[in-house]
Amino acid sequence: MNTSERAMLDMLRKGRDDFGVVAVKAEFEAEGTRPDELLRLLELAHRADLGVAIKIGGCEAVSDLLASRLYGADYIIAPMVETPYALTKFVEARAKTWGEDAHNAKFLFNLETQSTLANLEAMLPVAAAHLDGIVFGRVDFTLSCGLPRGAINTRQVTDAVLAAAGACADNDLELVVGGSVALEAVAALREIRQVRLDRFETRKVVFDGAAAESARFEEGIANAVAFELAWLENKRDYYRAIADEDLARIRMMQERSATAARARIASLAA
Repeated sequence: MNTSERAMLDMLRKGRDDFGVVAVKAEFEAEGTRPDELLRLLELAHRADLGVAIKIGGCEAVSDLLASRLYGADYIIAPMVETPYALTKFVEARAKTWGEDAHNAKFLFNLETQSTLANLEAMLPVAAAHLDGIVFGRVDFTLSCGLPRGAINTRQVTDAVLAAAGACADNDLELVVGGSVALEAVAALREIRQVRLDRFETRKVVFDGAAAESARFEEGIANAVAFELAWLENKRDYYRAIADEDLARIRMMQERSATAARARIASLAA
C-alpha cells in the first residue's frame, strides 16, 4: 500500500466513523473497472471494514456476476433493466452464478430511464420475490427525460424518485439513490428519506440513508469527493508508471535500430 492509498484508507475510516459511509463502489459498466484497480479498492474496503458494491455490465452479465462472487461483493447492481423480461434475466443470471450463496450479497437493479419508471409496476412482483432493491440513477434518468444534467435536483426528477421510493416502501425493497450526489442534493435526499432511502452514493462512496439527515452531511460529501480525487490521481500515477517503466530500454532499442539502419544504408551505398 503506497502513501496515497494510506491517505485514502484514512479517508474511508473517517467516512465510516463520522459520516455514515458503509461501502465503496466499482463499476464494470460505465467506469470499466480493471481487475488490478478492483483489487486495490477491495484491499482499501477490507482494511476500512467497509462493504463493496459492484455495478455489473448488464442484466445478464454472467462473467461479471462470477467475478463479483469471486471478489466477495456485498451489493450487486444491474444497470439498464427496463422491462419485466430484463429483470427476469437478471434473476436467472443471479441463480446461475451465485446459487445458494446469493444470500451473502444484496442484488439490486438500476432504475435510470423513463421507460423503467413506466414499467415499474409490472416489474415489482419479480423484484419483491427475488431481489433486494432498486438503485435510482438520477443522472441517466434526467438525461432520458431530455433534460440537461443540471436539472438533476429539480422537482420533476425528485418526484420520480419519490414515486420509486413509495413503490419500494410498499414492497419491502431497499431504495438507493445515486447520480451526482453533491451538496445540492441534500434537500431532495431528505425529502426522499421521509418515504424510503436506505443508501445514497457518489461515484465511489456509498452512505447509509440516515447520513442525509446528519448535520455533518457537507463534511461527509467533502470527504467522499477528496477520496474520489485521490483515487483518480493514484490510478493516473499507477498507469503512468507502467507506461514509462520501459522508456529507457525503448530509447536504447530505438538507437540500436537507427544505428543498424544507417549501417545498412552505408553498406548499400558502398
